[in-house]
Amino acid sequence: MTQDEKRLWLIKYLLEENVYYGNDQIPDEISEQKDMLRALMNVRMPMPVSEEFLDIQDSYLQIENASIGYVSVEDMMSCKKDDRICIWQGDITRLSVDAIVNAANSQMLGCFRPLHSCIDNIIHSKAGVELRLKMNEIMEAQGHEEPTGKAKITPAYNLPSKYVIHTVGPIVQGPLTKKNEELLASCYRSCLDIAEENGVKSIAFCCISTGVFMFPNQRAAEIAVETVRRWLADTGSQMKVVFNVYKNLDLDIYSELLQ
Repeated sequence: MTQDEKRLWLIKYLLEENVYYGNDQIPDEISEQKDMLRALMNVRMPMPVSEEFLDIQDSYLQIENASIGYVSVEDMMSCKKDDRICIWQGDITRLSVDAIVNAANSQMLGCFRPLHSCIDNIIHSKAGVELRLKMNEIMEAQGHEEPTGKAKITPAYNLPSKYVIHTVGPIVQGPLTKKNEELLASCYRSCLDIAEENGVKSIAFCCISTGVFMFPNQRAAEIAVETVRRWLADTGSQMKVVFNVYKNLDLDIYSELLQ
């Protein structure tokens, strides 16, 4: 199958299994087809899927993901004060590191909003439906929502990283509190601890809680840097830590903190 044939096959499969969208017409434009496939994956509930679907999906996503290029931690410039730490600006799903961190919600099943721009949605879209299925398995076994400040680890499936570490950051409603700060620090420690337990040698953190969870960017970065530095010092770990930023604002903040 060509990429076009795989994409159409996947769209048709998802339309056929979903009564609500079953009568939707498949657009002719490739970009619109890609959006439709992603949207259908976004809204798909964590239910069984055929091995044929997974084989075709995985082949399709691996080629699509590779087409934008991967970035290795070896290609990044380390900070002068600590060569275990570096900053990189761009799409975290391009990083060929052992683990990337996903800013999840307490359901831990990914974002169900079609084509939403949050990191949770993008990671699940590029990893494939296996990621939601795995998280559903983990959460059903746990029997309750994930507490803020904790973390879970899963395979990364079709991403270039080996693992995705999912953590629930604090939601800031009103003035920032000491509890908000403690919970954010706990997110970083929990991710580092579970990474260490799983033999992770390199990890990329997104800017946890600074999007729709409304944690102030400057203070979030200060807590992130303080917590990571303290963890590295306390454990003596040689793990490479990447602070992945997307906005120029965050790049400026982290560059100042780590100079």
